[in-house]
Amino acid sequence: MADSRKRVFVSVISDLVTDQRVHRTSLALFHKGLNVTLVGRRLNSSLEMKAREYHVKRFRLLFEKGPFFYLFYNLRLFFFLLFKKTDVLVANDLDTLPANFLVSKIKGATLYYDSHEYFTGVPELAHRHTTRKIWKLMERCLLPRLKHIYTVNESIADLYRKEYGVNPSVVRNLPFRQNDLERKKSRADLKIPTDKKLLLFQGAGINIQRGAEEILESMQYLDDCVLVFIGSGDVIQTLKKEAVSLNLSQSVFFFPKMPLDELRQYTVLADLGLSLDKDTNINYRFSLPNKLFDYIQAGVPVLASNLPEIKKVVEKYQIGMLLNSHDPREIANVIRDFFSDADRLASWKENLKFAAQELCWENEESRLFKIFEDVI
Repeated sequence: MADSRKRVFVSVISDLVTDQRVHRTSLALFHKGLNVTLVGRRLNSSLEMKAREYHVKRFRLLFEKGPFFYLFYNLRLFFFLLFKKTDVLVANDLDTLPANFLVSKIKGATLYYDSHEYFTGVPELAHRHTTRKIWKLMERCLLPRLKHIYTVNESIADLYRKEYGVNPSVVRNLPFRQNDLERKKSRADLKIPTDKKLLLFQGAGINIQRGAEEILESMQYLDDCVLVFIGSGDVIQTLKKEAVSLNLSQSVFFFPKMPLDELRQYTVLADLGLSLDKDTNINYRFSLPNKLFDYIQAGVPVLASNLPEIKKVVEKYQIGMLLNSHDPREIANVIRDFFSDADRLASWKENLKFAAQELCWENEESRLFKIFEDVI
């Protein structure tokens, strides 16, 4: 019997395993009765994926980074989508938009564009002027021609409104609500000291200008704390060398990227969750990181950079402190202050329970359904 459901192809350039946003989108559309396929890539270092309710396709490519990677990924994606019966295309970020846009025009499929960040403002493009100009030209050509656009927060939506005259909707990166998360691991299991405060810095993009180097240096002045990095990024190897150089190997620990269910078992062990993006580029200035909401769901008070979108959340719900300086000594002083008032800490933890009930995907997905109301 033929499948009469509308066919949706959601494409992203990540390897899918730890990409929470595209998983939530795909699952939500699947539960609304659509036939969903999520398309990404598979790297040599990619983790294995658990079975999902919707279909998954991951490409292996000869190149894993650089201009040839982006070119060949879009070529592979274009021909893959071209020969599939499809009703709806969802392009995630500018690096999947060219293939999706062309296929949508050829096949008459409805195209949705999800911008996870202000793509042309990422620090990796700051000094690569020719590359940035190419991406910017592509964005300038395509975005004004799109009907359905959404992004992660109001600040980025406003940038696109002013620059291109489009009107993006907003769907925030909120995780699923985690009620009564069972602790399956202990600090002893992870060989982390149990008599010190645990500072957690997690993320799939622990890259330059995200405060990782400074928080590591601050550990020289925090004898009663341990720092745990979980994830991947372009500064991880530098951080490991610096930890050895500063004789911090007994107080700074590194764990690789891991599936979300496993990551949560680490997150709930933390005493403080760190989100320290620096205001050095427009993309980080208006960031609203996944990890902020992951800390909230785990009941972990946060120390976060004083950036507009992050500030709104921390101050509205009163769940931690904002950092105004990335000087390592000043960070250490703020962390000591963070733990100095037991009553305030207890209040933050109580407020986190309320924040976790509000800031979850179960409440946010109604925004997604409104965007897709013509096809569900």
